[in-house]
Formats: sequence, structure tokens, C-alpha cells
Amino acid sequence: MRRSARTAVIKPRFRPVRTAWDGHMPMPGAAAAAKGPVGTLGSTGPIASFVRFVACGGGVGVASSGALLLLTNWLSIAVANAIVTVLGTLLCNELHSRITFRKGAAGWRVHAESTGTAVVAYLFTTGAMLALEAAAPHAGALTIQAVYLAAQGLAGLGRFVVLRLVVFARPKSRTATATATGTPRPELVIAA
Repeated sequence: MRRSARTAVIKPRFRPVRTAWDGHMPMPGAAAAAKGPVGTLGSTGPIASFVRFVACGGGVGVASSGALLLLTNWLSIAVANAIVTVLGTLLCNELHSRITFRKGAAGWRVHAESTGTAVVAYLFTTGAMLALEAAAPHAGALTIQAVYLAAQGLAGLGRFVVLRLVVFARPKSRTATATATGTPRPELVIAA
């Protein structure tokens, strides 16, 4: 029997770089943290994820405020705020994917869905501030800050719940899971 096509087996030459942040390599103390109760920072439980969520979001918020101050030396506040908001959102999405929810690098779907939750949170806090202005046009600074922080807290809690239960709840693809667990990937066969 004669073959009409030649077949070649292509094996991947390079393995992806695995880092401790992607959850593929143990970090110092990670074994102890992984064996600990659900609330430890090394676990993937809701309390640990929430602490990491607050730390990542707060860290990016502080860095964004500093960047905004620097950029306003050369740009208008509107342009500087737009730049900082876009870059801060992208950075926060990546940090939440890698650190908060331990899912590895964020893809386009994760960035789109996570950015959508940030937009909803922004609209919620803006609505709260507009409602305060309509209800109490001469509210003092403490009242304004209290309403803003309460709205930010509720929006952040809602965003965390949506990210945890919807955006990052989906399991990784079979190939990504097999690679992460050390199970060999199937070879790709090309017929020529």
C-alpha cells in the first residue's frame, strides 16, 4: 500500500516559562500556605482572594494617583486621567488574573469582562455621587467622602463577587490544565 501523503510529527520545542506568580512553581513558604486553612493568603479561598483583590486594587490605585499627579505637569487633567485609567485598568486586570485569582496571564476575554466590571463600578459610584448632589447640594466634605467611600466599597465588593464567580470561575482549557499539571500535551500531526 502506497501512501499519497507524508506525515510529520511536530513536537513543541519550547516549554512556556513558568513562574511562581502563575502558580506553576512553588514559592518560598507556599507549601505551608497551601496546606493551611482556606483563609491563608496562599490559598484560593474567598477570604484570601479578597485580601489579594484589595491589595492589588489598592496598590494600583495609589500608583495611579501618583502617576496622575506627574502627568498633570504636562497634560490636561482629562487626558492624564484617561491615560492613567486605561493603563491602571489593564494592569489591575492582569494582577487580578495572576495574583488574586491565580489563573495565569489574562487573555482578551478576561480583560474585556474585567474592564466591563470596572465600568459598571464607575457608573455605580458616579450615580451615587450624582444622587448625593441632587439630595444634598451643599453637603460637607465629610459627607461627600463618606458617600463616595461607601459607594466605592459596595462597587468593589460587587466587582469582586462577579470576578470570582463569573470571570475567573471558568476552568482553564484542557491543554493549559494538562501543561500546568505536567501531563504531556498531545502531539500535532500535519499531513502534507
